Amino acid sequence: MKLKIIKFKRVKSTNDKAIKLIQSGKAISGLVISDLQTNGRGTMGKKWISKKGNVFISIFFKVNLTKIKIENFLIINAKIIKKTLRSYTKKNIIIKKPNDLLIENKKICGILQEVIEFKNDKFLITGVGINTSITPTDKKFTSTCLQEHTKKIIKNLNIIKKLKNAYEKMIKELENNNFTFIKNKYI
Repeated sequence: MKLKIIKFKRVKSTNDKAIKLIQSGKAISGLVISDLQTNGRGTMGKKWISKKGNVFISIFFKVNLTKIKIENFLIINAKIIKKTLRSYTKKNIIIKKPNDLLIENKKICGILQEVIEFKNDKFLITGVGINTSITPTDKKFTSTCLQEHTKKIIKNLNIIKKLKNAYEKMIKELENNNFTFIKNKYI
């Protein structure tokens, strides 16, 4: 399945935009990306601090939850994103369950996973915020950005393309393989 990139300059939340696209019938799969989020969301009602220049993306597609449980997608999503970021730094990237990636105990990425139902189909929406070039400040947690941990030039579009390719591959594998294959590869 090819995922179409749907780009915006500014949105409240890429996940909210993905939900609207699904519910309007305009798209059943894709990647919503935006240069800026004004009201990014995290888990448990927390706010994601969105600094312009970082990556804000929501990957969405129809999902069969009888084939794989929704909580397994938390692990799959974290591993896909970790593998993508690992190509930029030699520093250890830790998955902090359920939905964060850390370098040196500092948050570099947050993942928000939601499932919605529309016309008897279920859709998985995975919102990803990656601090690529700007480190947000917050009193509740310490964060970092990828640029602080690499000598490579960070281009957000390259990261988005790598994530797009990884998700297209994973979706194809979900369609063509049983849970044991997926579990052994991703979980």
